[in-house]
This record gives sequence, C-alpha cells and structure tokens, in this order.
Amino acid sequence: MRSWILCLVCAVLLLAAEPHPVSGQALTGFTPDRAATQQQCEAQFLDAPSSDGFRAHLEALTADPHPAGTEANDEVGMYIGRQMEAAGFQVDRYPYDLYMPNPEEASASVALVTPQRMPLGIQEDILEDDRFSDHPALGPGWNAYAASGTVTAEIVYANYGRRADFQQLDEMGIDLSGKIVIARYGGNFRGYKAKYAEEYGAAGLIMYTDPADSGYTQGLTYPEGRYVHESGIQRGSILTPLGGDPLTPDGPALPLDDPNSPERLDPAEADLPRIPVAPLSYRSAREILSRMQGDAVPGGWQGGLPFTYRVTGGAALTVELSVEQPKDITRATNVVGVLEGTTHPDEWIILGSHFDAWAFGATDPNSGTASLLTLADALGSLDSDCAPRRSILIAHWDAEEYGILGSLEWVRQLKEQLDAGGVTYINADGAATGLRFSGAASPLMKQPILNAARSVPHPNDDADTVYDHLATRHDAADDALGNLGGGSDHVGFVTHIGVPSASLSMSGNTPIYHSNYDSFAWYERFGDPSFQSGATLAQVDGLLALRFANADVLPYDVERYAQDTHAHLDALEEIATERDIDFDPAPLRTLADEMAAAAAAFTEARDAYVESGRSASPELNQALLQLSRALMDADGLQSGGLHRSLYVSPDPFSGYASWMLPGLRYELETDASDLNAWLDRYEQAFADLVDRIDAVTTQLQ
Repeated sequence: MRSWILCLVCAVLLLAAEPHPVSGQALTGFTPDRAATQQQCEAQFLDAPSSDGFRAHLEALTADPHPAGTEANDEVGMYIGRQMEAAGFQVDRYPYDLYMPNPEEASASVALVTPQRMPLGIQEDILEDDRFSDHPALGPGWNAYAASGTVTAEIVYANYGRRADFQQLDEMGIDLSGKIVIARYGGNFRGYKAKYAEEYGAAGLIMYTDPADSGYTQGLTYPEGRYVHESGIQRGSILTPLGGDPLTPDGPALPLDDPNSPERLDPAEADLPRIPVAPLSYRSAREILSRMQGDAVPGGWQGGLPFTYRVTGGAALTVELSVEQPKDITRATNVVGVLEGTTHPDEWIILGSHFDAWAFGATDPNSGTASLLTLADALGSLDSDCAPRRSILIAHWDAEEYGILGSLEWVRQLKEQLDAGGVTYINADGAATGLRFSGAASPLMKQPILNAARSVPHPNDDADTVYDHLATRHDAADDALGNLGGGSDHVGFVTHIGVPSASLSMSGNTPIYHSNYDSFAWYERFGDPSFQSGATLAQVDGLLALRFANADVLPYDVERYAQDTHAHLDALEEIATERDIDFDPAPLRTLADEMAAAAAAFTEARDAYVESGRSASPELNQALLQLSRALMDADGLQSGGLHRSLYVSPDPFSGYASWMLPGLRYELETDASDLNAWLDRYEQAFADLVDRIDAVTTQLQ
C-alpha cells in the first residue's frame, strides 16, 4: 500500500509557482498557427486549477448526506448550478420522473432467530474521531430495489455470489430453495449476486464486506487507518440489467406532465428483484458465519474472520431478514453546464460525474464532482480568445447510485444529438482520491489521454509529469490504459451511442466505499490530505477537452483500433481453446490488418493536411466523429438492455468487468450456437470501419 502525505508548505509552494509549462510535444490535428494559439491557452489553463478551490468545493458538496430523491440532494444540485453559472457556463436542467426507492423510508433488519434471538447491527457506529458520524440524517444500510418482505430461513454461504459460485453450490448438491444466502462483496456487481440467488431459488440474500477484502487483514481500520471499520456497511443498488428507469423501457422517463412522457409499466411487470436483500457489516456477519455447522467451504472460499467458514448453517441456525422499501415515481434532475463552441456548437465534448451519494459521498462520487467544478472555474477564467471552438459540456448526473439512471435517461433523450455531435465523453465518478493516475478508454481516446498526461506536472515532483508517474508502474505506459467496463455513467455513451469515452482518475484506495464513513473526515486524513488530486485531474481532463474542442482535425487515435483488435482476438482464441470451441478469427484478423493499413494512411494524410495550414471542413470532422458508430449494431447484443456496441460492453454475467468484442465473447461463454452468425456481423462491421477510414483519408488528400 502506498501512502501519500504531503506537507501544507509543499502545497502552498505549488500554488505559488510560476505558470506550468506545457511540454513541447506536437499537438495532433492542429495547423501550425492554431497550435501556437492553443499552446498559449493551455499554459494559461494549467495555472488555473487550485487545490484550495477543489477542497472548498468538496467540503461544500459533502456537508450533509444526500441520496437521490432527497431535499439535501436537490440542494447539492442547486449549489452545482450556482457554481457553474458563476464560472460562465449556461446551466441547463434535465428533469426525469423515475421509479425509485424512498431513501428516507427504506429500512432493513437482520436478526438471529435460533439458536438464540439476536438483532444484528445494520448501521455504522458513531466514532469520536469522525465528526460526521453522528449526523442525524445518517441511516441504516440498505440495497436499492430490494423487494419488501420478511423471511426466516436457514443459511447458505455462497462466497462472492458469482455465477461460478452458484454453479459450484449446485454441483455440490446444495439446494438453495427457501434458504437465505449470505455472500461477501466483491467479484461482481452486487445486483448479480441477488439475480443468481433468486434464480437458484433463495428466499433472501445478505451481503457483507469481508475483512479479507477490505478490513483488518489489509491494515489498520478506520478511524485509526483507512480500512473498513468493523461496523462499516456497503450500500448499493441491485438493479439489473442496466437499462435506465425500470418502468420506461421505451423511455426516456420525461416528467409525467410532459406531453412526450412515455407510458409507464406496472411495477409488477418490470424486471425488478423479487427477494429481500440487505447489507451487513463484518461484525454482524460474524454472528451468523461463526455459528454455521455444515461442511468446510471449498478452496478459495475462506474469508478473513478467525474461524473455518462453512457452506451451510444447518437446521439449528435460522436468520430473519426483513426489508421495507417503498418505491414510487420520484423526480431526479441532471445539471448540465455548457460553454458553447464559437464555430462548431453542435459538436460536444462532454465531461461528467454523478452527484447523488449514499451518504456524504466524499470519495464516491463527489471528489469527481468537485474536480469538475474546479475544471469549470479554470475554463471560465480563460481569456476570450481561448474560447472553445466546439462546445464543452460539464454534466452532473442524478440518481446514478440507483442504477446509472440520470445519465442513461439523458442519453436516451438526446440520442440523435449525441449520435450526430458527440465527440467524446470523459467520466469522473469518484475520480480524485489520491495521486495515482489511471484510466480506461475507447481506442480512439487512448493516445490523446497519454498526450495530455505528458503535459501535466505530477504533484509529487514538478520535474515529472503525470505520464512519467504512470510509466513507472508499467513496462509500456502506452499500454497502461485499460478498457471500459460497467458501473458508471460512461456506459450509455459508449455502449448505446458509440461515443468514444474515457474514465480517468487520480486515485487511491477507498475501502469505505458506499458507507457512512465516506466523509470529508476520512478524505482529509486518508484520501488525499493535500487535496491536489482534484486539481491535477482537472488539468488532465481540461487539456483533453480543450484539444478536442479546438483541433482542426479531431485528434482521435485511429491506429489504435487495429492494435487493440488483434489483442482482443488473441484473448477470444484463448477462451475458445479452453472451452474446446471451433473458432476461426482469420477473416477478422485480415480485416484488422486492413484496418491498420487504412489507419496508417489516414495518419499520414492528416498530418500532411494540417501541416499545410488547411483547416478541416465540417464534413471531414463529421466523418471522423462517425468512425466509432461503425461498430454499433442496431439490433443490440445478446444480453439485451441498451447495449449496442460490438466493440465493448460490461460483462453481462458480472456487471463491472469489460467484455471486448462482446457479441463473440457471449457466444464463447455460452453454447456458441450462433457463433457463425455473429462472426458474419463482425466481418461486416470491421469492413464498414475500414471503408469509413478510407473515406476520411480521401477527403484529406
């Protein structure tokens, strides 16, 4: 574990330094004259974000618990709007009427019934060293969209509650019918734990954070250290699949009084969980797990509590699980600030983070929110001759914690505008929690991100850049950026529309995730005591946004498509070999080679084009913007929902992980019955992408 503790004097010296120099790297897609202007604007911009500004925003955002659907969350949205307007942004609000749980009335309880009656704690302790932990608005742990009801039953332990774990229980002859499953957090999205428990006949599910994963086995626990206190509870939604508001599959879920508001399903018809589900701390879970009397768990299932874990509890151990969770149509409102482009206002560079939280949300999400407000302040301070040519939107999404609702509804509402003008989306959910830069991105965005990181000084050492610190952790920094998976607001952009996207962060370890201890008190002691992560992230995100906003030719990394595609085909071949499936990707490899040749020709033509001083036509950039749409399938993926990207989707069996070439991956992970048909679809899509690249190159020549 790497700890970052910077003295206040160092922070003051950094803020007092001369304007940050921009590296001498060439700017992709800029004519020489415009590149000179851009360099001047970037130098001015880099000096604007401040750690003091970031700290002030974070402290204001996290003063009170603010789950979606509460007055406190509305007040956070109003604060965001005021700050964006003060920075010079036009602020637009997008309201939706969503079917959501009522956080002020939701409750859950868990108790031992036999061999002795014992209520189990389901809310964090009040700690003397955390001034926020006694806030009167804090409540017990709960899981959004759990079914209301009470069940008393025997216990079965399901490890992480992954698909493979439930399959193993079935192979062991363990009947889950009518039982309560207890599973530890981790390994997959919590909604899939509930989905599999329900599919295998369980009557209820309890989830807890095991100390082996985030507790005392990792280090000192809160408030002495950063790791999960024994009473800490991870809240979270269990809504699957991620498709926006559950009552408006044909959405968007516009307000009920809007004439275009869609007809709502009856909740009984919606795809919602049907069993009670509740979260526990490991202190409470210990009272259950320590009393189990069945066989010892299989290898790899043992957790960090000091006794042998058992698969079954036996008839003598029964537990009562009770959930009361009213749900109704509730207003949620996205707050979107716009710096309108001077020449191409309908082409959008979008940055975003949600602002609703399970409690205070200091790390998740509001470190990202505060960083975006810091970025807005910096952009608003630029001279008028640095105004962006394309529009820069900074979006603050509501109701993400209940199932990525706010951003998905916005994507559905503005689908046509995004398809025509969505240049890129950059996500910042919980993104400023330490001084370790990391990211995941669409292929077109990877090199532009690395280039921006080369131009931003790292807070630890002005002689090094953010890119340099990334390079020290990887054999090849150019391969250090991962691929986008699920779990946050980028999903709708990249998998439903095909907007090239990224999720970037200056991060650290945040074991207090979704607990009442995710507060400003934890952040200032263990998150980022220097408060420089938010300002540094604002610099990286801001340079990226300004370069895409002002470039003559959009600076996409077109050559990366072929490079990454070959790697993804390698991974699929390994899966096919392991599963003994006849899989021949040779035609796709041939097309990937053609893609590489076309992309190399494009790069050469683009560089010559801008070096000659010619400014690109709107038609040229529109064709570039549409490249990623070649890999969108109108019929969608096998997993359903909003996912249409043939290139990437969240793992439909775990939720968070990234699946590359997901239509093929799904066939290889299931029965491969339609594998040949999907190979044909991929050949057509790859050929279309090659043709589109060639067409852009022709325009440049």
